[in-house]
Amino acid sequence: MTAGELEALKAKVRALPLWSGPVDPRPLEGGITNVNFHVVDGAGEAAAGYVVRLGDDIPVHHVMRFNEAAASRAAAAAGVSPAVVHSERGVLVVRFIEGRTLAEADLRSPAMLDRFLPLLRRVHHDVARALRGPALTFWPFHVLRDYGRSLEEGESRHRADLPDLLKIAGDLETAVGRIDLVFAHNDLLPGNILDDGRRLWLIDWDYAGFGSPLFDLANLATNCGLDEALERHLLERYFEVPADDALYRRFAAMKCASLLRETLWSMVSEIHSTLDFDYAAYTAENRARFERTHADFLRL
Repeated sequence: MTAGELEALKAKVRALPLWSGPVDPRPLEGGITNVNFHVVDGAGEAAAGYVVRLGDDIPVHHVMRFNEAAASRAAAAAGVSPAVVHSERGVLVVRFIEGRTLAEADLRSPAMLDRFLPLLRRVHHDVARALRGPALTFWPFHVLRDYGRSLEEGESRHRADLPDLLKIAGDLETAVGRIDLVFAHNDLLPGNILDDGRRLWLIDWDYAGFGSPLFDLANLATNCGLDEALERHLLERYFEVPADDALYRRFAAMKCASLLRETLWSMVSEIHSTLDFDYAAYTAENRARFERTHADFLRL
């Protein structure tokens, strides 16, 4: 992003009709489907912090901002996410949570997983009850098939690999089998989990929609590099039953789907995204992780 583009976005934030006076938007790191700013409004004890998220619809990635806003409001009503204070086309403003974002290493412990799982259950059980209006679904295998079409139409450099990758996706979908349907987050990066010192919060609802709890669990495991012992701990605490081999194999198939979806997401971003990000390197990294995880799955 050029200095001029950044200043134009800051001007857009300053012009929002909710500030009590002049504000100085500060860019936040992270976010590769939007641009985020931290804004402090007011002074002294009356000062309040906000996060302003700027981003248009990204249909090729199934990101629709009406859905993100609705999910964010429902998640706030369910007590799992910060309050939404303003939304308009391409803009979402939420309360700033003073705390730290978690890192992968934080979640590689039974204690932190046990602390996070009640929050995830509230997402799966309570957010849908607060949701208003139309809602999207998130089925990773539909996303993969659609990404395949986008890559063909965009003449991606990866087109020759698509038949094999989509054949694997179909086999994984069969292995996952029938699912329970919940409203899920679908982007459980550790950086989307905040710790304010008293409790955890979940943010960034770009990909939220009705889907399988297994995807959230598998997505968390792949994003945090959990080993098998921690994965089985995660499954047993979430489902409150022993993580037998049948459940673990379905979970392992969804782990592969999570990594394949991230790989094809990056392939599509290589030809569609205008953000300053090394998508080619991200594709290579995630494809290597997918191939290792899929090889492990085939040995189960």
